[in-house]
Amino acid sequence: MAKIAKKLTDTEIKSTKPAEKEVNLFDGDGLLLRIAPLVKGGKKNWYFRYAVPVTKKAN
Repeated sequence: MAKIAKKLTDTEIKSTKPAEKEVNLFDGDGLLLRIAPLVKGGKKNWYFRYAVPVTKKAN
């Protein structure tokens, strides 16, 4: 059975601080928040992973 990801809350996103390594917070259904290391500025970027239906290639 597939593991169900817990949805991220606004408080959880704002309270997560950059660390020495890259941090990934998963929101489920291919959506993730990637927090860059503090050395690289600690930016927070959203990524959406999907597969093209015709070719089945993942992005």
